[in-house]
Amino acid sequence: MTVGLDDVGVENALRDGLVGCPRTGCGGLLRCWGWARERAVRGVGVVRPRRGRCAGCLGTQVLLPASVLLRRADAVTVIGAALLAKAQGSGHRRIARGLGLPASTVRGWLRRIGVVAGRVLAVLAAAAAELGVEFIPPAPTVGPLAAVVELVGALARGVARRLRGSSSPWRLAAVITGGRLLAPHGPDLAVAMTAARNTSWLWAAGR
Repeated sequence: MTVGLDDVGVENALRDGLVGCPRTGCGGLLRCWGWARERAVRGVGVVRPRRGRCAGCLGTQVLLPASVLLRRADAVTVIGAALLAKAQGSGHRRIARGLGLPASTVRGWLRRIGVVAGRVLAVLAAAAAELGVEFIPPAPTVGPLAAVVELVGALARGVARRLRGSSSPWRLAAVITGGRLLAPHGPDLAVAMTAARNTSWLWAAGR
């Protein structure tokens, strides 16, 4: 799950019992439970996420920072830039050249978002409703990828107004989707609702 906090914030939140278990029907709180595997993320650096264990169901969760997605080697802002460029009409090879990445990597992102776009849109719309963010749903003629980009932008603007500050659209999307923006089956609705109710996570996503 993505909590959108820095390392110190994660530690404090876990120790103070402020991180709820995302599993449906659990309601337990996560506590410190070691660390996940260290990995390098392009655009971020070396990341070693905290791991938490639920005191209720005993399940464990890896707490990802808002800058990364689950099992992706590039920062979410880099991936988001590729999705935005595609929505504006660029091809995957041109996007890849602009980002200095292999064309196959960008092509994989675009294919995956095409598969999970429906679930991503449902999760983002549910989070917007939870936050009371007003937005105009994308037109039926808009393609799924463009609709995702449009809704991410609308949600970021709404959260920025609510928190009276800036909000990074793709970091916010990472938090709302629990790091599963490009996961094989897309994001989980329960995780999105947990994130939407936690103002500190949303605030950290905008930094």
